[in-house]
Amino acid sequence: MAPLVVCVGLTTIDVVQQVVELPRANAKIVAHGLRVDVGGPAANAARVAAALGCQVRLVTALGGSDLADLARNRLDGIEIVDVAPADHQVPVSTVLVTPDGARAVVSRNATGLTQQTLPSSEIVRDADVVLHDGHLVDASTALAALSASPIHLLDGGSWKPGLQMLLPSLDVAVVSADFALPGHSPEQALDDLAGYGIPRLARTHGAQPVVYAVAERPGELPVPDVKAVDTTGAGDVLHGALAAHLAEGLGFVEALRQAIDLASRSVTGRGVLAWHPVRTPSAPSRSTTPTTP
Repeated sequence: MAPLVVCVGLTTIDVVQQVVELPRANAKIVAHGLRVDVGGPAANAARVAAALGCQVRLVTALGGSDLADLARNRLDGIEIVDVAPADHQVPVSTVLVTPDGARAVVSRNATGLTQQTLPSSEIVRDADVVLHDGHLVDASTALAALSASPIHLLDGGSWKPGLQMLLPSLDVAVVSADFALPGHSPEQALDDLAGYGIPRLARTHGAQPVVYAVAERPGELPVPDVKAVDTTGAGDVLHGALAAHLAEGLGFVEALRQAIDLASRSVTGRGVLAWHPVRTPSAPSRSTTPTTP
């Protein structure tokens, strides 16, 4: 049986437009390309883990809108546990991508979610890895407290309020160059996270080498030199691939190495699955409503 990865966090609808340059104030520009797709760190990571052959369960906030239906259609083959009320509106992210692959993003993220139903322990009972992006920190903290048997992995794109409650339950944290604990600098992030007892840590920094530490022993992994077309979601690809490889039983450093390679390949095309060959259609996603433990 394929390993099970549970991803907990944000789903968005991404409207991605290719532009020559970012607009200045009060300017209007014409895009030369458009893509509408599902996005969000947890949802993207879930799609990547599924493409790598894992069973995937996504704990997220969708609600009952037409945009939620669009998201469900794009999350084919992934079991969805929806913690949002029916009137919740899936956030829309506006993404502008320039020819060098750089991007600017505007999104409400999960700030519009006023209430959520906490998932039950059944959600993670058979999981091999649980990935948390921090956007649904209440759900993440509840699941981490219910089950210590899976590997709990943090996608630390940025600091989220309440994240300090989740950190002591983590086994792995991979953070961006912008991640910092309140009142601290990003350069202190790995030391700060080690202070919470997290034994396996890494920090990405774009095309620069990935710095990691295992039981406080440091190391570096190179990032392949590629021509970037679109860096949107590259970190999500890395985290989804890392979760999949850890679930398969690879050691942290080798799993991280392979995840870095896949994330680098992903920026040479458009979309988080541009690296993946065309797949035969999988079964439609199915949604469940969680029950409070």
